[in-house]
Amino acid sequence: MERRDGRERRMPGVDDTPESPRVDPGLAAARYRLGRDAPAEPERRPETAAELRAIAKTALDLAIDRGDFDDLPLAGKPIPSLASGTYDPDWWIKGLIEREGLTGVAPPALSLRTENERLDDQLDAMATEASVRAAVASFNDRIVDARRQLTGGPPVVTPTRDVDREVSRWLGRREARRAEAAAAAAEARDATPPTWRDRRRARRAARAERSGRPDS
Repeated sequence: MERRDGRERRMPGVDDTPESPRVDPGLAAARYRLGRDAPAEPERRPETAAELRAIAKTALDLAIDRGDFDDLPLAGKPIPSLASGTYDPDWWIKGLIEREGLTGVAPPALSLRTENERLDDQLDAMATEASVRAAVASFNDRIVDARRQLTGGPPVVTPTRDVDREVSRWLGRREARRAEAAAAAAEARDATPPTWRDRRRARRAARAERSGRPDS
């Protein structure tokens, strides 16, 4: 019913709000399953070098923000194999074994190479020539056994050592250490100021030398 001003008159107690269209539950479930089972659109691969650089930079920035590069073992230090001037293809695995203190996990080619690098220090810690001979002979036996085993892995390139030559080198290093220790002791003794007994002894020796008789 319309009023004289043209507006529609609402009947009291009657809700004339337009109803929303009713959705069929079966149709809604079918749409949900269709969207769930539909194959995902393939991710677009970067095509230009600029896009690749942007992706790499973003990944690095996120890793830096997370702290993935904090407190790395070689942070700010040269790679050992490059700093020494000789490239070692096994530098990473050797470093891992050394840092983690791993034992029994390296292939013989790698463990023997590491042992060969440390053998001189191990021999220098021994006190007798017999111990040195036994250690070098045992090292050579392990190299020969590793060469005979066909277990795969890198080849064994560590050379055996001549026992007599290693004993001679061990004796030479021991004599050099003794000479260095004696020189250091003499230098320390000369740098120590004389005591009053030393000065009195020196004066008595000087008087005896002037009088021509030995000091008693």
